[in-house]
Amino acid sequence: MIRRLPLLALTAALASACVTLPKVNEDGSSEVRLGQKANLGGPVVTVMKVLEDSRCPMEARCAWAGRVRLRVRIQLGSGTRLSELASDQPLPVADGTLELLGTMPPRSTQRTIAPGDYRFALKFSGGL
Repeated sequence: MIRRLPLLALTAALASACVTLPKVNEDGSSEVRLGQKANLGGPVVTVMKVLEDSRCPMEARCAWAGRVRLRVRIQLGSGTRLSELASDQPLPVADGTLELLGTMPPRSTQRTIAPGDYRFALKFSGGL
């Protein structure tokens, strides 16, 4: 049993570092959660933090739809960089574009969204 503990610890560490292939939506975007590493068919992207979520709550009428801004880590063959990705501005990455096409769940005036509940529809277009 004692010999198995290091093997179990190593297995757990390797599993936590794995890159996932996220669920692909009909529009070609991939569903990614906070902290999840996802291969988007070129760059490997990790959503690190929600910097802004000013979307209009579903119970309100707003003159502006609002936006979402994320801190993302982008890994390419040439290295890793931290960037800001906004729902209203595609981000140039290598010879392609990274886009934030959607954010779930919708904002509400009734509750705050917990970080673990966020899901983001990300899409990379282009090639490396």
